Amino acid sequence: MSIEPTAARATAAAALLARVERIPLTRYHLRVASILGVGTFFDSFDALILSVALTAVLTTLGAPLSVAGTLIAVGYVGQIAGAILFGVISERYGRKAAFVAASALFGLLALASAIAWNVESLMAFRLIQGIGLGAEVPVAATIFNEFVRARARGRIVLVYESLFVWGILGATLVGALFLSVFPPEDAWRWLFVISGVPVLTAVWAHFRLPESPRHLIHRGDLEAATEIVEAMEASARRGGRILEEPHKPADLRPEPPTRFGELFSRDYRGRTLALWCIWFTTFLPLGGFTSWMPTLLVRVGHLTPAVASLLTGGIVVGNLVALYVSASSLDKLGRRFWFAAGYGLALAGSIGGGLLGATGWVALFVCGALVLFGVNINAPLAYLYTAELYPTRMRAWATMVGSTMRNLASVIAPITIGLLLGAAAGVVWSFALTAAVLLIGLLVMLRFGIETKQRPLEELAK
Repeated sequence: MSIEPTAARATAAAALLARVERIPLTRYHLRVASILGVGTFFDSFDALILSVALTAVLTTLGAPLSVAGTLIAVGYVGQIAGAILFGVISERYGRKAAFVAASALFGLLALASAIAWNVESLMAFRLIQGIGLGAEVPVAATIFNEFVRARARGRIVLVYESLFVWGILGATLVGALFLSVFPPEDAWRWLFVISGVPVLTAVWAHFRLPESPRHLIHRGDLEAATEIVEAMEASARRGGRILEEPHKPADLRPEPPTRFGELFSRDYRGRTLALWCIWFTTFLPLGGFTSWMPTLLVRVGHLTPAVASLLTGGIVVGNLVALYVSASSLDKLGRRFWFAAGYGLALAGSIGGGLLGATGWVALFVCGALVLFGVNINAPLAYLYTAELYPTRMRAWATMVGSTMRNLASVIAPITIGLLLGAAAGVVWSFALTAAVLLIGLLVMLRFGIETKQRPLEELAK
């Protein structure tokens, strides 16, 4: 068998990737981001809605407060399973197929949750819903990463990922509105109906979301990849952008089929373990302080629930400001710099909270806000960074498996902080544990972190 056709296709594939790298942000990218962004927004919206309406849910279903932790945790257990399941689907059948299926499952089970008749049925619905929810955000992050050129990938992707924080803010505001307008037994059901919007997104994505050109190239479908790249170039020209000549294509070695155990091969196990540490040490404090901050301001800071809610909303706005500041210089200062800055900011808050005791609401608010500002820089950055460090054949799988550390941390954090708060010095111990976790993450990033700014994905994966 002649090798010329294979060599010619490898050259054509490399040329296509070079063309992708010259395309600036266009309306085509914005359409892709709009479709994917619905899932990212509703991931955090749905997770926080249950916390916002938890009292109303338990009262309506006649369930004791003792089941609250299990009710919240069961969704994250489903997310761990979903990330692994849809990680396989995304590599075998495509990013688009995984996103559409995950969105449909997430949205349908949110609607089912709205008609739950007891706490057991709600737990079952949340468990199954988590399977779709755990896949949607990491596969969406992978797709968008694969559309964006290296030169501005950090800024563009991080701004896109800020939709996760907007989802938290949206849940806080919409939840408060619905709980004040509707009777409590109805309000939480309508909130779950809103969380069902991804059903419509699945239909929209089926007809309008293009497959990742990089995934198509890896699969060998150069004709379909060419159509997408030409559409992206046409969008740039319609927007008045002048496309520079593609750089000389780098040698593109044919990628072997996906081997799911390759995450732990000699070439990648160091990256995998370091990234898992970054995921876990970021989302443990994020999950803990997001869940407990309003309660701490009320029980420890002696504020009214209304004031505590207002201050919590202020922290979310601050999270957005910190995230946009980091996004604006991410491609100049680099990923390592901003990971270190995020860890450093969160460490300052946790060390301050431990030393001050954080028993007054001012100290508690300032120290807790610093922790959340820092980890909310690192959280979206983890999705971007993970996708950058693996080749196309395993990029979605690596991102999804990495995100299971987020879900594991989200199960452990609220329970751990809740147990610590039962002690006399619970607040101090909570901040001290957070400081220890953050310090581990910072040291791992400084020791093993690889700088990825402005480097094409194909170069980084080598």
